[in-house]
Amino acid sequence: MVSIQFEFATATRVIFGAGKLKEIGPITAKVGQSALIVQGGNADRSLPLRSILKGAGIGYSTFEVRGEPAIEDIVQGVRKAREANCDLIIGFGGGSVVDSAKAIAALTTNPGEVIDYLEIIGRGKPILVPPLTCIAVPTTAGTGAEVTRNAVLASRQHRVKASLRSPHLLPRIALVDPELTYGLPPSLTASTGFDALTQLIEPFVSVRANPLTDALCLEGARRAARSLQKACREGKDPFARQDMAVASLFGGLALANSGLGAVHGFAAPIGGMFSAPHGAVCAALLPYVMEINVRALRQRASDSDRLDRYAKIATIVTQSERADIEDGIRWIRDLCITLEIPRLRAYAIQEKEVPLLVELAEKASSMKANPIVLSREELTESLTRAI
Repeated sequence: MVSIQFEFATATRVIFGAGKLKEIGPITAKVGQSALIVQGGNADRSLPLRSILKGAGIGYSTFEVRGEPAIEDIVQGVRKAREANCDLIIGFGGGSVVDSAKAIAALTTNPGEVIDYLEIIGRGKPILVPPLTCIAVPTTAGTGAEVTRNAVLASRQHRVKASLRSPHLLPRIALVDPELTYGLPPSLTASTGFDALTQLIEPFVSVRANPLTDALCLEGARRAARSLQKACREGKDPFARQDMAVASLFGGLALANSGLGAVHGFAAPIGGMFSAPHGAVCAALLPYVMEINVRALRQRASDSDRLDRYAKIATIVTQSERADIEDGIRWIRDLCITLEIPRLRAYAIQEKEVPLLVELAEKASSMKANPIVLSREELTESLTRAI
């Protein structure tokens, strides 16, 4: 019998359920009195939250994050939190907003520049001082950022995305209310949903998988496979939206504790260099990375149990116990077509950029958990086929 050892960390408290946003007043009152609400570009979406906080006697300021957060956005957010003497940060939005809230909460209490703490392009300085209390309220179902210990930021100077990473970045409270996703348009539902699916597959086949994250990945993938198309077609279907919210949450729990793989290894530099939605990038890459990972495993590690794991994923997404690995990859490729996921060329990514993107991807932290080390030629093939 193989000895099992692992750790598991997540938000101090996870609250899940339709209509749970109504409970945020008394929840917030127990942890702070002056909040900075970090929100997306559509300020009207946070009106219910602001109304609840006002009714609970909690003061608040707002800070908008438009698109994926850059270092400069976090600098401004930290300045606003300090000027308003906030003791609480609430991230109310998609993954970019939640990541911004986590970063602002941490860097408001820690000295120095943002880049001091960033991986790859910075010093990777540890976050030592506990952050302001952070409450994460996702309004999309994809990133699982409400339960992850990193925050992904873009550096416009370096044209790359890099992470702040620390156990301190885990929010104090993650409140996941599927009703907040009812208004998402089909295209955003598809791209964020594919991000969730990718974040369930990659941790399951990663070199750091463990029994606890395995259970989360399999259950999350089962829900995503049966409900992603329906959530896109029928945006207010409560069961489909609930399934996707669970899948997103479980994907976040899994990746935070078991890592990711080559899809996300590519997604970081692509997101830094091009204006491309993270989930759509993951979707475009996923079937090709899976295919080349499987081929590499068969050629160089044919006794690896990662192949069994890919086979298990195939039976789950196809909902057929007779499905093989190729059936699973085909199902994902067909789903990309059904949901009209663009190829990477739609974001002005050309083959001439492939060598640089491969070089940057090789350095990405996500690549370290890929089920097998891919050669530069294999990485090049994966990316080229997704273009």
